[in-house]
Amino acid sequence: MEMLLMMVSMILMIIMVLVGVAFLTLLERKVLGYIQIRKGPNKVGFMGILQPFSDAVKLFSKEQIYLNKSNYFMYYFCPVFSLFMSLVVWMLIPNLYGGIMFNLGMLFFICCMSVGVYMVMFSGWSSNSNYAMLGGLRAVAQTISYEVSLVMIMLSVMFMIEGFNLYKLMMFQEYTWFILMMFPLSLMYLVSCLAETNRTPFDFAEGESELVSGFNIEYSSGGFALIFLAEYASILFMSFIFNLMFLGGNFYSLMFMLKTVILSFIFIWVRGTMPRYRYDKLMYLAWKSFLPVSLNYIMIFMVMKIMIYSF
Repeated sequence: MEMLLMMVSMILMIIMVLVGVAFLTLLERKVLGYIQIRKGPNKVGFMGILQPFSDAVKLFSKEQIYLNKSNYFMYYFCPVFSLFMSLVVWMLIPNLYGGIMFNLGMLFFICCMSVGVYMVMFSGWSSNSNYAMLGGLRAVAQTISYEVSLVMIMLSVMFMIEGFNLYKLMMFQEYTWFILMMFPLSLMYLVSCLAETNRTPFDFAEGESELVSGFNIEYSSGGFALIFLAEYASILFMSFIFNLMFLGGNFYSLMFMLKTVILSFIFIWVRGTMPRYRYDKLMYLAWKSFLPVSLNYIMIFMVMKIMIYSF
């Protein structure tokens, strides 16, 4: 019975995440529309509310293109695995009933995040297209660079709570939020999340002005839709983790959901406001700015913990 309850809760979680992703795309198109002084989708349903479902039907009913010179199985399965990795991490969220919550949840998230890089790399390589290959290489270099600082920032938070369990983040922030003592770290984490999810101003993997559409150029219909869904599921989860680590982390409250939506809105707001960064500056920011600062913070928190235990 317990196993059945766990399976049902996991399936419900995946369905809700996919619905959330659908409406996040609608929110993005609406917000970008108003930033550019236009309406955005407003024809399908009441004020365009059914637009995501219309897009899904259109994308999945289009003809799938098969490339003669592609590495067929990799080309075909990369988008599927990409979405799978984005959805698996959602299983970490501690539920009151029938969820999966384990003490090494944060490590599992880091592992899933690292494996996601391979999907982008293989989808770019298996297309056997120059543009896709360049987009894939850029994405790998960028994602690996920012993963280092991202993990260091997470380790600082883990030192504070002395564990890897996501539930502890909620317990330790009962009286004060971590953002008050880790404000620079929280800003670095937000920027690293933008780079990690290949979003503007770090969207070099999909640099339309240079690489047509980057690593996903050869994908159409269902394959493109799955890559798209994976990206937006990652954005939602990164917002969720930021909220958990720095903004209180009470995931049983309505306020928590509202904060997650506001953080997702910031991702969209940045896309509508910022121009694309220069590639060498992106790497400079990761290795010369974020990495030293995050390492220093880890050392500070280690010293704090040693002092607390010694006195």
